[in-house]
Amino acid sequence: MEVIWFVVFAVLLTGYFALEGFDLGVGLLLPVLGRSRLNRDRMVAAMAPYVLANEVWLVAVAGTMFGVYPLLEGEILFGLYPLVVAMLLCWVLRDAGLWFRRRIDGSAWRGLWDGAIAFGSLGLSVGWGMALYAAATGFTASPVHPVGLMLGVVVTLLFAFHGWTFLGWRTPGLFGVTRSGRVLAVSGLVAALPVLGVLAGAAPYLLEHSAPPATLNVLSVMVLPVAPIMVGAQIWVWRTFRPGKDASRLPSFF
Repeated sequence: MEVIWFVVFAVLLTGYFALEGFDLGVGLLLPVLGRSRLNRDRMVAAMAPYVLANEVWLVAVAGTMFGVYPLLEGEILFGLYPLVVAMLLCWVLRDAGLWFRRRIDGSAWRGLWDGAIAFGSLGLSVGWGMALYAAATGFTASPVHPVGLMLGVVVTLLFAFHGWTFLGWRTPGLFGVTRSGRVLAVSGLVAALPVLGVLAGAAPYLLEHSAPPATLNVLSVMVLPVAPIMVGAQIWVWRTFRPGKDASRLPSFF
């Protein structure tokens, strides 16, 4: 049972990086590719249908981690408290930018919230790299370390590349590139490589510090039946908003 739940946790965390990675990547690219307001509207509109569905993966990751690996909760909240708070603030800022950018029609207003999207995406991307470094050291080292910062830069670049690939798939040719779904899947795997490396190194520790078998059995009965619903919702989102269907709509969030 410990192995099954480790696989579930690894799939959820990898899925989050592969899916939310392109959302953050598009946000990172707003100042680069969104030279005009129209292009920024199109970039946000391209990723908008996927944002909430992708964030569900993070909620699932957190729930699984605290249920299956309860000892990690104290280590993460104690050892990474400033970083976790900063990432949460960036998450709120990024999502606020998505919700508020079109509430008022004005260049200054939209510019403010477009900047919030880009800054929040940057903070989350760098923060994830620093958190992965801390996890790789068993939470014994501070995430504010040259290697942690370097890993943050790597994750940021991977997310930006993934976001660029996503735009090439969702809006073919609009931003100078056209990509197939297969290339997008490979890009997602590349974006998830850092977390896959950390999980591979942390596997023995996680397996040894899993919750008792009785707890895992209860979690299996309560959680695993819900998994098909989550997967089905993801499939529905991707089929509904595939290229050619509403890809040119400008509104983002209302």
